[in-house]
Amino acid sequence: MLSNPEDQKLVTLAQATLKRSGAEQAAALRDVTGRTYVAVAIDSPSLKLDAVEAVFTVAMASQIDGIEAVVFTGERSAKTDVISDFAPTAAIFFANDGAVPDKIA
Repeated sequence: MLSNPEDQKLVTLAQATLKRSGAEQAAALRDVTGRTYVAVAIDSPSLKLDAVEAVFTVAMASQIDGIEAVVFTGERSAKTDVISDFAPTAAIFFANDGAVPDKIA
């Protein structure tokens, strides 16, 4: 179990988005004001983003000032550096159904 209940909400959002979308990967992000964002991996002929990159893009489009935490689920491979570079103190978790989330950073 995660120590911060707000992080558990991100797990729920990411997993629900994965199930609802049928995507291979989904992510949820909470900014420093408490707003949340969700996204799935994008794979088209002209654009390829994993879910972490996609949720970061969505959040940045909303002009966030910082990131508290990100959770991604589904496919384990993700470019988490995009989060660490922007918000070095942000918590990053990987969570699959029924497993205790792994803290990446």
